[in-house]
Amino acid sequence: MDVATLQDYCLGLPGAWPDNPWEHDHPVIKVGPGERGKIFVFLGADSVGVKGGATREVADEWLDRFPEAASVMRYIGRSGWNSLELAGIPDDEMIEAVDESYRLVLAKLPRKLRPAGWDEV
Repeated sequence: MDVATLQDYCLGLPGAWPDNPWEHDHPVIKVGPGERGKIFVFLGADSVGVKGGATREVADEWLDRFPEAASVMRYIGRSGWNSLELAGIPDDEMIEAVDESYRLVLAKLPRKLRPAGWDEV
């Protein structure tokens, strides 16, 4: 999977929108309105950062399954965030990782801020 395809998939999720707070080559993808929106995907040229689990222990399952392509994200890894290499993770697994990150991050938003259709992902 390439970064453009993954970005298109992410932006197709209910309420998802791109933001570029640090002026990188690729945006982060958020869910939720405006300033209250939360990042659920960090896009990079060769990798994607996702919330891999509610805890570090759950997120470590990705490290066990894909030891050559998954790593703990710097700075926020202790909160369950992983970096997954686009070339090293099968497409269906990458979609699963994005969907799970979306659900985990969205669950932290108040119900009134969740977009229509969020519960179908």
